Amino acid sequence: MPLHPRTCSLLYSVSCLLDALDGYAARYFEQSTRFGAVLDMVTDRCTTACLLVFLSSAFPRWAILFQGLISLDLASHYMHMYATLAMGGADQSHKSVDKSRSRILSLYYTNKTVLFMACALNEAFFIALYLLSFSSPLLSPSLLQQVPDQAAAAIQQGAQVNTSLLSQLFGPSPYSAAALELARANKIDSFWPWVLAAVSFPVMALKQIINVVQLVKASKWLAEGDIRARRAAGLPRKKAKAN
Repeated sequence: MPLHPRTCSLLYSVSCLLDALDGYAARYFEQSTRFGAVLDMVTDRCTTACLLVFLSSAFPRWAILFQGLISLDLASHYMHMYATLAMGGADQSHKSVDKSRSRILSLYYTNKTVLFMACALNEAFFIALYLLSFSSPLLSPSLLQQVPDQAAAAIQQGAQVNTSLLSQLFGPSPYSAAALELARANKIDSFWPWVLAAVSFPVMALKQIINVVQLVKASKWLAEGDIRARRAAGLPRKKAKAN
């Protein structure tokens, strides 16, 4: 990811495509399981989080935004999955969302085309930002600076560590901050990343709105269950008023 933008983008895209196909394969071969459903959601969150972490380092001015998106993504899906299992029962799928609870979530989870396009374009936007970190001087002005060959070789070595054991682990590193900036200086054309970012941005924004709705609805669903459970248990216990 830090040094090979084309290869990384290709592998990341293949990963997203396989994520869209694994559900179909599981149902076709009759191998659908609760573990698979949870694992599918967990790996999705981990993959997106890894990319957003890189974007935080590539665009430090926007780090707080990327951190917020990671938090929203993890919290929203965890709350939704937990609410489904706790309130709907272990046999209910997290994709079974009734319209009475949320029309937008019902459309998002029950319409396969909507789900695929929303997830695909959401990831496409972050991939576009990733490519722009290697290409656009508008987003990273320091890319315009030329680094002499001798200085570049020294930068590529990274920080030297005297201790022998530590030097084996943390010695000359191609992943130092300066080395990563040098790698980004090997710019790629920014035209198509800009087009991809512009096209996918509205869907990415809608996906974040859906995450907020999902978080709120799941929280309310759990709160409703808590209220019913407390009433059934006679809570809170009211002390008898003194005569």
